[in-house]
Amino acid sequence: MSVSLFARIRADAARVCRDARFVTIDHEAIPAYAARCDVAALAAPAHDPASHYLGHGVDTAHFFLVLDAVNFGSGYFPHLRKLPGKSGYFTIATRLAAHFAGEGPLGADALAVMTPGDAARLFRQDADDPVVMELMGLFARALRDLGELLRRDYGGSALALIEAAGGSAEALCRDLARMELFRDEQPYATGPAAFYKRAQLTAADLAVAFGGKGPGRFRDLEYLTVFADNLVPHVLRLDGILKLEAGLEARIAAGEPLEKDSPQEVEMRAATVRVVELLAAELGRRGVRATPLRLDFLLWNKGQRPAYKAIPRPRCRTWFY
Repeated sequence: MSVSLFARIRADAARVCRDARFVTIDHEAIPAYAARCDVAALAAPAHDPASHYLGHGVDTAHFFLVLDAVNFGSGYFPHLRKLPGKSGYFTIATRLAAHFAGEGPLGADALAVMTPGDAARLFRQDADDPVVMELMGLFARALRDLGELLRRDYGGSALALIEAAGGSAEALCRDLARMELFRDEQPYATGPAAFYKRAQLTAADLAVAFGGKGPGRFRDLEYLTVFADNLVPHVLRLDGILKLEAGLEARIAAGEPLEKDSPQEVEMRAATVRVVELLAAELGRRGVRATPLRLDFLLWNKGQRPAYKAIPRPRCRTWFY
C-alpha cells in the first residue's frame, strides 16, 4: 500500500526541518504557547457569509471549487485593488460571490475559455498594472484548467468531481492535483517537499460550508495537515515559535519578495506544518482536541488582526498560496 498523501506531507516537513538552515522551531516554547491557546476559537470554524456564496446547494460546492482554484497570489496582493477594509483573499472571495449571486455560477464552459482580461473584469482589477495582470494570467490558467477538467471527465459538474472522491479528502486532493497549479510540491536539497495547501483547503472549505454533510462529508478530515502558506508562519514568527536567520528576517522586514522554491520559502512552509503537528499533540495532552484544520483557521484568523498586519510578512509570488 502506498504512503498516504497526508503522511508524506508530514514526513517531508519533518525532514526539511531537520536539515533547515534558515528557519528553526523553538520547541521549548510550544508548551507555553499551547497553554495560551484560545481554546474557544478551536470550535467548529465557519465561513464569512458576506464574502462567500453559502446556502445554495450544488452551486455553493461549485463556488468553493472555483474559489480555491484561484486561492493564491498573496505575493501579488500589495498590488491588488482591494475592497475597503478587506484583505486580498476576502476581496477575491467577495468579488466571486457577487458574480455568483448576480450573474449565476461560472460554468465549466465559461471557465474553460477564461482569459487574463476576463479574470481582471471578474475580480475588478486594474488591467494596466503589469504585476496584477501577471496574477490575472495565473488565475485565468487555473480557471481554464478547472473548466477543462470538469468538461472532460465530469460532464461539467463540480458535484460529480467531488462525489468521485467517495468521501475521501485525500482522493479529492489527488484528483485536484491532476491540474498542474494544484500540484504543490517543491524542490529542496534533500528531496522534494509536498504541501498540497489548496487541494487540502478545498476539502476543508467544503466540509465547513456544508457542516460535514453532502458535498462536505469526508471521513478523513482529521488527517489533513495545516494549510502551509505565508500568513500562518508570520503569526508563528511574531508569537516567538519560529526563528528566522538574520538575513531572511531583514529581507522580510524590507518587503523583499522571496524566490519561489527557494530554501527559505520551503523551510518556512515545512516549519509551519511541523509546529502545528507539535501544537496539536501538546493540546491533546492537555485534553483539548485540536486538529490541524481547526488550528489553521485559528492561526490564519489571528493573522487578520491589525497587530499582525502592521508588520511585514513573507511574500512570494507563487500559485501555491
